[in-house]
Amino acid sequence: MLDIRQVAMGTGGAELKDFLGVVDRIFAGDTHYIRPIDLDIKERLDPKKNPFFEHAEGTIFMAYEGRKCVGRITAQIDREHLDRHKDQTGFFGFFDTVDDPEVARALLTRAESWLRQRGMKKVRGPYSLSINEESGCLVEGFDAPPVLQNPHHRSYQGQLIEQAGYTKEKDLFGWRYEVGDLNPRVRKARDDIRAMPEVKSRPLSKKDLSRDVAITLDIFNDAWSDNWGFVPLTKKEAAKMQADLKLFLLPEITRIVTIDGEPAAVALAMPNINELIPDLHGKLFPLGIAKLLYRLKVEGAKSGRLLILGIKKKFRMNRKYAGLSLFLYAEMNDGGRKCGMTWGELGWTLEDNAAINTGIRMMGAKKYKTYRVYTKDLASS
Repeated sequence: MLDIRQVAMGTGGAELKDFLGVVDRIFAGDTHYIRPIDLDIKERLDPKKNPFFEHAEGTIFMAYEGRKCVGRITAQIDREHLDRHKDQTGFFGFFDTVDDPEVARALLTRAESWLRQRGMKKVRGPYSLSINEESGCLVEGFDAPPVLQNPHHRSYQGQLIEQAGYTKEKDLFGWRYEVGDLNPRVRKARDDIRAMPEVKSRPLSKKDLSRDVAITLDIFNDAWSDNWGFVPLTKKEAAKMQADLKLFLLPEITRIVTIDGEPAAVALAMPNINELIPDLHGKLFPLGIAKLLYRLKVEGAKSGRLLILGIKKKFRMNRKYAGLSLFLYAEMNDGGRKCGMTWGELGWTLEDNAAINTGIRMMGAKKYKTYRVYTKDLASS
């Protein structure tokens, strides 16, 4: 008999162990799945440790058949999103189940009920926990492992969501870029930008990371502000990002651009830690952290992920600086090559962001993953 149990965010013990461990059953036999680090997930679900919950609330539901956990989901409401979009939309995330429509529908129904009781008219997801973290359900690209902070799902998961009454709202694209020689058009754009005396470029500084994270936050919140679903990062979320960056930041694959001394653009890539942790099975202790740091320092990651690339609107709208995005891509390419990287994932990007997607294609990247965001009207369900 199927039993759906509600669990409070921040809960530990056996319930949290089931939440973390159910993925071993769901992804058994999937050679591309990489279990995330348990400690990271624990801290993200803990309202005392994750600044997201200063403007959000959420809960966990888990599905059991007898004593066996067979699925999980979170439901969350983000007041930053509601204040900005005023759409009475709540979210679901961390949605992973066995291939059983009854399990999927039961979990989604409980999440919907929780959101409806709090005045939400629509539900969107999966987001774990917000659009600024893992977003969407993988619907194309199952033959490649997930990179840092991007989701991975079984091929049936999207179908189960649709069978529960959800429809596509937006597709997000992941792009595979092979590090190598730049094509002539990109080289020209890079050289043109480099020749402008008012334009200066430098990597993020480990010694003054707090300053550079603040600059990154300011540019991100300006550059992305008109994008679909955008929610700004708060200062405390940026402080958490700074703490997360300390161990793994490679300045060579980051870039801050100033124009006449004003921060104008930023690119932030990270080494793909996922390729270094498959055999850790989510555990950092007792030996996992030492293995990870050794591999990162001695072996290095051969791939990376471009997390943020943004240009402030006042400069993006100036035709003189039209080549800035290609300049940043070129700098990331050169930095990745210096670090011994062979490829990287760019994105995600919105399916209908033609300007960005055109620029990425111009760099020679190929779309290789699609993450789908679903929606459902709660008022009529």
